[in-house]
Amino acid sequence: MDNNSRYRVIVLIIIVGSILLLAHLFNHQILDKKYRDQARSRTLIKRNITAPRGIIYDRNQELLVVNEPTYELEMIYQEVAEDMDVGLFCDLLSISEEDYAELIKTATTRRYFKKYIPITFLSNIEPVDFAKFQEHLFRFPGFYAKLKNKRNYPSPHAAHVLGYISEVNNDDLEQQPDVYAIGDIKGTSGIERVYEDQLRGSKGVEYILKDNVGREVEEYNSGQLDNDATSGEDILTTLDIDLQAYGESLMENKRGSIVAIEPSTGEILSIISAPSYDPNKLSLGKSRSNTFLEMLSDSINEPLLDRPLQAAYPPGSIFKPILSLIALQEGVWYARKPMVCTGEYHVNKRKGFSQGCRVHPTPKNLQTALQYSCNTYYYQMVRDYIDRYGYNNPGEGLDELMGYLKQFGIGEKLGVDLLNEREGFRPSALYYDKRINTREYSWKSTYILSLGIGQGELQLTTLQMANLAAIIANRGYYYPPHILKSFASNNPIGLQYTQKQTVAIDSQHFETVIEGMEMVVRGGSGGRAYVSGLDICGKTGTSQNAGQDHSVFFAFAPKDDPKIAIAVYVENAGGGSAVAAPIAGLVIEKYLKDSIAPNRLSVEERIKQLNFTDLP
Repeated sequence: MDNNSRYRVIVLIIIVGSILLLAHLFNHQILDKKYRDQARSRTLIKRNITAPRGIIYDRNQELLVVNEPTYELEMIYQEVAEDMDVGLFCDLLSISEEDYAELIKTATTRRYFKKYIPITFLSNIEPVDFAKFQEHLFRFPGFYAKLKNKRNYPSPHAAHVLGYISEVNNDDLEQQPDVYAIGDIKGTSGIERVYEDQLRGSKGVEYILKDNVGREVEEYNSGQLDNDATSGEDILTTLDIDLQAYGESLMENKRGSIVAIEPSTGEILSIISAPSYDPNKLSLGKSRSNTFLEMLSDSINEPLLDRPLQAAYPPGSIFKPILSLIALQEGVWYARKPMVCTGEYHVNKRKGFSQGCRVHPTPKNLQTALQYSCNTYYYQMVRDYIDRYGYNNPGEGLDELMGYLKQFGIGEKLGVDLLNEREGFRPSALYYDKRINTREYSWKSTYILSLGIGQGELQLTTLQMANLAAIIANRGYYYPPHILKSFASNNPIGLQYTQKQTVAIDSQHFETVIEGMEMVVRGGSGGRAYVSGLDICGKTGTSQNAGQDHSVFFAFAPKDDPKIAIAVYVENAGGGSAVAAPIAGLVIEKYLKDSIAPNRLSVEERIKQLNFTDLP
């Protein structure tokens, strides 16, 4: 190869090498976002400004959830000095060096961690510690102080309804990367989660210039690129927090639930799950994890279980008014029909099969049957209904009955604006066909007589029970129960909560049943719910259980132009007349009269002293 050839080869190598080097530099500095962000992070900080979450109020504008300032540290890992005085750092923040190492490990092993992007290092720093630390912040490059808000609950009630917030997880970051960043918080349960989009607001942003040693110097471009955060939307709920607190006091040391509804609107006045807890215990803080694990491990009382929505039970005898309405509507029964009750109902006299009933005056009509809760009366009623198309064709009668129950919201989610609502269960003919039928045997009405007294396979939530009371109070219609009353911006609530739902029962049949329910409270099994002058109409129930029976009662008041419909369910408390009925009477009295009459304070005291949490 001559000198000219060598020269051309060398020149070509230099040209090719230069092109490759320039391409590499172009890629790193222009195309590759990572290196561009790194370069920018050394001169310019983009700092997100957290939006305050919306405030939550009760129906009377009493504060339920507010924001409380809290302090945290953010870290840009690549800026942390290797020779940092870790001992001083930890002393100032009242943490151990083991805690420091664990916090570094936690922060740097997150899926979305990047060395040059700010990430939350330590949250919920005590104000005293933060004040000490801030004086020495310049000693710890790579760490930045940040003011945030955590939730505070002025009234220690309604924990299951209000819910709590948590730091976003990897799924949140993947599904909504434009909304959430590492370290953000979001609603995890209750109202906080259901109305997260409205409550969280919109973040702001500010750009800060740093000098060559990483110290913050000034706003970038005089703050022209900055945006203020927009606070979340304030929410007015339907809750009456005073009524909620009173109901919770009656349910202390008990397992069960109370749901109270305004019949004319479907607005939930009170929704109580017992045992409950102070919602401040699950506010973001150092002891939150231990508190949560402690409640989660309580498998007997299950304080985290939202019983009004998630627990389904046999309704017991509060089902009798509903069966009465349907049987009257279909002409299977008539209001004046009497029946002899000897204390038992003979299913098959020849084989000696019978069902029991309590001792009570003879039910001379439907109203007195309700008054004394006669099982015999309702065994015959449900049997006549199911057999209306023939004894050997019970499926058609049962499915027709179940069709009516669907109109009442039984076995259906009512669509409440809270999480994890169960639909309960209403059994169909097909259900019994699969469960019972064999080549030699097929089910008949006599097999499922317990449905007539609200037992057997029928399952309702306490929310559904309260809604049944509202339907009767309204003489045949309801609005889906809901917890949102209004937004501060006057944006409309969900359209579904303003749509009237009706049941196909004539109005005169409601008057018959309501008369019977009034007699229940005035001189029948629900006498302990009686409050002078309130015209309470109700029905007791005893839900049979393998251990101690459950106590059930639903009611509304006043009889005319009702203001409140209520269901009370107390687990393992025995008959409905002993516990659930007086609780309902007290809650109704508190709501309609704002106080308990002096002559009824002994009833209140007796209820508060009852303890059923130790029963299986």
